[in-house]
Amino acid sequence: MTAVDRAAGRRPPTSAALVRFLMPAGSYAGRSHALLLRSATASRRSWIAFVSGFFEPFFYLLAMGQGLGSMVGTLPGPDGAPLSYAAFIAPGLLAASAMNGAVFDSTFNVFFKLKYGRIYDAMLATPLGPVDIALGEIGWALIRGGIYSLGFLAVMGGFGLLVSPWALLALPAALVVAFAFAAVGMAATSFMRSWQDFDLVTLVVLPMFLFSTTFYPLSVYPRWLQIVVECLPLYHAVELMRGLTTGVVHVGLLGHLAYFAVMIAFGVVVAARRLDALLLR
Repeated sequence: MTAVDRAAGRRPPTSAALVRFLMPAGSYAGRSHALLLRSATASRRSWIAFVSGFFEPFFYLLAMGQGLGSMVGTLPGPDGAPLSYAAFIAPGLLAASAMNGAVFDSTFNVFFKLKYGRIYDAMLATPLGPVDIALGEIGWALIRGGIYSLGFLAVMGGFGLLVSPWALLALPAALVVAFAFAAVGMAATSFMRSWQDFDLVTLVVLPMFLFSTTFYPLSVYPRWLQIVVECLPLYHAVELMRGLTTGVVHVGLLGHLAYFAVMIAFGVVVAARRLDALLLR
């Protein structure tokens, strides 16, 4: 706050004021928590589908880490020290858990509510605005990704794959990852026209899962492909999780967090503006 602002009696901008500055006028009422409560209530009868996404990375860990791992042996960790194959892939599967929970909730579920259920149209008859809807849906996708991550962290602990106290920060980091993927996922969903467009979601998510150093180190690729992989968001999530769960913590991890901060800002602003355009104009 400058001296001129103090002389004029101006107060520093609050977070709500910043949201109103970035988002469409009149679209934020500060009631996004109401959407979280609605999503939690609606999920009571579909809890089996809600938790089913936890099992995919668990099965990968059993099949690849315990099965194929007996043949692979060890791989170099973030600091070059050898890691068992299970300890190497587990952080990647943790990052994938956060991504999957956030992406699929912020794409398929949001698309149905937007195009077929017309739920958001009814919500706008209440004090809720498009920004509240965007933040509420992104927040629920974040919670789902966080639950998947927490469950998989418990599995990693059960297998003895958490070897450092820094692993306690893996869950907050997973929430940041889930937030970023949820925001971008919802922004992308606002541009989709039919269910066929969701083939593009699989086309993006599956190669990221396979190539983003989840199952093997970056060094196996030629240099041009390494550059491509380093631009993928899941690569930054995997490197962040691998550093925390193995205790190899360094300043470079802040760069990965900055990557997701940009994703979050971009996704939230685009999603809110697109909902404003689709629902109010």
